[in-house]
Amino acid sequence: MIDTGLAGRVAVVTGSNSPVGIGAAIARALASEGVAIGLAFLPTPPPPAEPSTGSGTEDPADEPGARAYAEATASDGAQVLAEVRAEGVEAEIFVVDLADPRACAGLLGEVERTLGPVDILVNNAALSVPDTFVPQRDPVFYFDGHPVLDAANLDRHYALNTRAPALLMADFHHRLLERGGGWGRIVNLSTDGAPQFPGEVSYGATKYALESLTRSAAQEMAPAGVTVNTIAPGPVQTGWIGPDLAETAAAMSPFGRLGQPDDIADIAVFLASDQARWLSGQTFYAGGGKRTF
Repeated sequence: MIDTGLAGRVAVVTGSNSPVGIGAAIARALASEGVAIGLAFLPTPPPPAEPSTGSGTEDPADEPGARAYAEATASDGAQVLAEVRAEGVEAEIFVVDLADPRACAGLLGEVERTLGPVDILVNNAALSVPDTFVPQRDPVFYFDGHPVLDAANLDRHYALNTRAPALLMADFHHRLLERGGGWGRIVNLSTDGAPQFPGEVSYGATKYALESLTRSAAQEMAPAGVTVNTIAPGPVQTGWIGPDLAETAAAMSPFGRLGQPDDIADIAVFLASDQARWLSGQTFYAGGGKRTF
């Protein structure tokens, strides 16, 4: 068995409250390697109530799709915390609105005071609200069609998908230098649709900007012993892919299935490990051999 060299490290994983999400899977996987975990997230508002039609044909609550995804991301993180602690490591929840720069400035210090200096930063928290240059009326989840891109929506995506990771990376590097440097890992989560994402223009653009930040940070932080990489997943079943779309996506995959959170978590653990010491500034497309676009 490969020794990842991670035992005794401390990691912060953002966007880690959904029990079926990528962030939670990464937190569990790192914990299984002996890493103490700071679960940093802001639960989303619960989905709007769905009135019963009385027909008995409503979607089951546990069936993947818009409602299941919204309920998962509204989780308080208690289940994930228990699962991480079951691995025998320390773990705490940090409820934080990373769209607020002041919250970004304080997060790593708070984790450090609770769990110890942070060695691994996983930027997984994200916002994805459909928008487009051309009006479309097809419903998307419980959104009423694709709204036309505007400043407010673009700014919302930028704040969480680009600015927050940038600020956290800067603070991570600063704190590491204060400790004398030597070893650090940053893993950013993007999407394989970042180069072009019609229908989710702001999401794709702000994730592509994150990939640029990865490459810049990798060069500038290398002298401190920090590697910085991006994982760009294809479709992953985190609760949002309903049965029809799941069947279509699986049929397009060379492996004949959807990606699962654990598929991404295993890559994240490898990139955090000592074995990945010579990998930095890279974007790893994780779609089972298939790119979305």
